[in-house]
Amino acid sequence: MKTTSKYMLLVLAAFALTAFTYKGKFGGKPANVKWKTGVALYTFNQHGLDKALKMAAQSGVKYVEGFSFYNLGPDFKNKAMGDLDAEGMALLQKKLKDNGLKMSSMYVGDANNEAEWKRYFEMGRKLGLKFLVCEPRQDLLDMVDSLAGVYKIKVAIHQHVKGSSVYWHPDAVLAATKGHKNIGACADLGHWVRSGLDPVKCLEILSGHVIAIHLKDVDKAGNDVELGTGSINFSGVIKELKKQKFSGFVNVECEHNMSDNLEDVKQTLTYFNSAADKIN
Repeated sequence: MKTTSKYMLLVLAAFALTAFTYKGKFGGKPANVKWKTGVALYTFNQHGLDKALKMAAQSGVKYVEGFSFYNLGPDFKNKAMGDLDAEGMALLQKKLKDNGLKMSSMYVGDANNEAEWKRYFEMGRKLGLKFLVCEPRQDLLDMVDSLAGVYKIKVAIHQHVKGSSVYWHPDAVLAATKGHKNIGACADLGHWVRSGLDPVKCLEILSGHVIAIHLKDVDKAGNDVELGTGSINFSGVIKELKKQKFSGFVNVECEHNMSDNLEDVKQTLTYFNSAADKIN
């Protein structure tokens, strides 16, 4: 009887240790990484806000990234997220809380002067955002960096594909960070591939400046595909993030099967977290 009891205790202890150290399913992350996982709400842009938040919660994450041009529907008088007043922001925060979510960031695509940037930073402060994802005009970088310091909200420069963004190459993003301590990068792995670049080498160039990742996989033709089936070397990506001791946000941005992609988001998180768990 004593031997059996000891055996059972050992089994239970091993089970508890396994449960504690491995959290790779869906939004939970492995114990050996510092980053936080979330979902970019653009992933669910074909759905209304209530359904999008429900899907994000069902994926297992705790964080979402908003986007300024998302029409939030009748509850918000059909306003876009970037146009919300104080009442609208309070309602948005309530809906986030009801789903067990926090909005860590917002993609901003239409700020072109100081007044517009101030409005977004004010919104960011009221919503508790950690950073804004954007592609600011190069002649406004000094002003944007200064406002980011005042509001204590970082700026993560996104990189759209070559031909549609001055920031398509990591060298341009790195140049934008020079002398701007509040500006870093939102590394879009898929767009780098579409621009003919190697995501691992791009991350190496931006070492120490990466605030967030847009997580996706694409094939050689640039089409968004299930994570692990495309052309991105995720083992290399994960090794580089760990080398940099990256502690920012990894946000899934799934752009295929967009009318019904919850399972794809879950697969993305499971694949990435499982791969991260296997790499020291």
